[in-house]
Amino acid sequence: MAAVATTTDTNSGRRRLTGVVVSNKMEKSATVRVERLVKHPRYHKYIKRCKMYLVHDEANSVNPGDHVEIEESRPISRRKRWVIVGTNDA
Repeated sequence: MAAVATTTDTNSGRRRLTGVVVSNKMEKSATVRVERLVKHPRYHKYIKRCKMYLVHDEANSVNPGDHVEIEESRPISRRKRWVIVGTNDA
C-alpha cells in the first residue's frame, strides 16, 4: 500500500503528512514512512520517493501497517519533531 504525502496548512501553520507505520518497537515512538510522487525531469514519469519520520506516540496506540496522519511539532528529542494526530481507516 502506498500512502501519498499530503501537506495541508492548518490555522497553526504546521505541516501535516499521511503515512504508514513501519515500526513501533520504541516506547512512546513510532517510525512512519511517507511516500510522495516526483516527476522525472527528463522522462516525465512519476517516481515514488519515501522518507522515514520518527513520530511521538504518547499512548503507544499504533501498530505496523496502520495509516496515520502526523503533524509538525516542537523538537521532542534529537530526531523526533512530529506527533501522531490521528489514524486513517484504510
